[in-house]
Amino acid sequence: MGKHNSSGSRTRSPLSILIVIVLCGFFYMLGAWQKSGFGKGDTIASQITKQADCNIFTDLSFETHHNDVEIVEPSEPKAKVFKPCDVKYSDYTPCQEQDRAMKFPRENMTYRERHCPPEDEKLHCLIPAPKGYMTPFPWPKVEKAVQNWVQFQGNVFKFPGGGTMFPQGADAYIDELASVIPIKDGSVRTALDTGCGVASWGAYLLKRNVLTMSFAPRDNHEAQVQFALERGVPAVIGVLGTIHLPYPSRAFDMAQCSRCLIPWTSNDGMYLMEVDRVLRPGGYWILSGPPINWKTYYQTWKRSKEELRAEQRSIEELAESLCWEKKYEKGDIAIWRKKKNDKSCKRKSANKCKSRDPDDVWYKQMETCITPFPEVSSTKEVAGGELKKFPSRLFDVPPRIANGEVEGVTGKSYQEDSKLWKKHVNAYKKMNSLIGTRRYRNVMDMNAGLGGFAAALESPKSWVMNVVPTTAKNTLGVIYERGLIGIYHDWCEGFSTYPRTYDLIHANGVFSLYENTCKPEDILLEMDRILRPEGAVIFRDEVDTLNKVRKFAEGMRWDTKMMDHEDGPLMPEKILIAVKQYWVGSAGNSTSD
Repeated sequence: MGKHNSSGSRTRSPLSILIVIVLCGFFYMLGAWQKSGFGKGDTIASQITKQADCNIFTDLSFETHHNDVEIVEPSEPKAKVFKPCDVKYSDYTPCQEQDRAMKFPRENMTYRERHCPPEDEKLHCLIPAPKGYMTPFPWPKVEKAVQNWVQFQGNVFKFPGGGTMFPQGADAYIDELASVIPIKDGSVRTALDTGCGVASWGAYLLKRNVLTMSFAPRDNHEAQVQFALERGVPAVIGVLGTIHLPYPSRAFDMAQCSRCLIPWTSNDGMYLMEVDRVLRPGGYWILSGPPINWKTYYQTWKRSKEELRAEQRSIEELAESLCWEKKYEKGDIAIWRKKKNDKSCKRKSANKCKSRDPDDVWYKQMETCITPFPEVSSTKEVAGGELKKFPSRLFDVPPRIANGEVEGVTGKSYQEDSKLWKKHVNAYKKMNSLIGTRRYRNVMDMNAGLGGFAAALESPKSWVMNVVPTTAKNTLGVIYERGLIGIYHDWCEGFSTYPRTYDLIHANGVFSLYENTCKPEDILLEMDRILRPEGAVIFRDEVDTLNKVRKFAEGMRWDTKMMDHEDGPLMPEKILIAVKQYWVGSAGNSTSD
């Protein structure tokens, strides 16, 4: 502690002065290194560390002699230093590389389902960026290719704007959909793209203010999900296999399969029943590709007319059993609309799922049964509750809360939560001026709660992957009703994405939540894996918890700064800001450049 001199002013001890000098010198040198262009990243670290309060003394001079300051070793133990993994792990995705696989019979294709390594096989090292890695271009600098899948010209990837996926062009394709589906007026806000490729559909829908959750299997030859995230489009690794999709029931306003190669008629229609589970009452399903328009393409597809005719007939029957009404078929496109409620449809047969929560899906096996509609009193009601058009629904009380489906949350407490997160996000922007700019395109909230962080951050410049931990209160349905997207996940495991896919990660109370469940260093190493070099993390937690987190972060090539709660230093909750340093794996060994 400082002492008071005879004049009443506070003096500082030599140790505190030394600590201030060393810290400020470090942040100054880090910013200078970034600005020099020596690294291949951008100037994010210098932008953030400029905001460090180093004006305690007015006579500090940061000339080269500051390197001569004697460093006093602290008495407490040093932080554990995490070494880089071998460069062969630069694209490591831990829960998609194990031996559990599924096979699609007709296409003779094998996809890996999510299956995580046991504790003794986990990597406890830092996943390196490959040599030559560069921070992606700020959104929206994305080139569109005329055809084929993806091209590499110079140092720019060109993605499909038409070609075999959308022969008439993506915008024209979406315009055709919009002639049937109310995409323009905010009625449709959330969409699901199954077998998404490089998520071109989702990319073009972003211009229409529609958020798309796209998924595709991990592929060793064409890392499509990785490319999608590089271009700033939401996507995760996933397949329609034997376990439920990690999304709540009644989540999406619209779902699509565009040549996604999913055998919809297999397993007694189980995959289509899963789409029905996550499709909102009144929502739309689009099938573009086989077997639609089979009369034109049967020779190209090398399949018989009889087989394709039977497949389409089977899909039509399945859709009818799900209470989907066909609204459109022309050329390669067919569109169905799910009925608003059970009273407005006449099922030929209703093999309804019994006595199971349709939102309890984490590692749960899919069944060949139909998720029932929530009960309504008249044919005019929308099962589950009607949503306002976006953006009004972003802060309107969601039906799940209004109907009392979320224990302990009322309309009043929901509104208070929204106000609180507006306040928190405003404070974050003062701590890091890059929040809200195009620098942070892919954002993740690791413990999303009611989605308040994402709602307060809502902007065309960024999107947020709202993660609801499987150990937390199940609020993901509320998040989707607000017009946001998200996913269930257990942070004791690896996330379903490639390395270096998020620019900014928000971790509110995550380490307190998992305090007695898994090791904090395992969670931090996974955060490091999915965070881009020079990406940032915002931790919000109790001060003792954050001090432990900071200790690990010091050994992970992260630069950290502890900040007071926006309500002042007496609050037990603090904020820790971290920036991942730019570094890459070296060619010769597992050390880093």
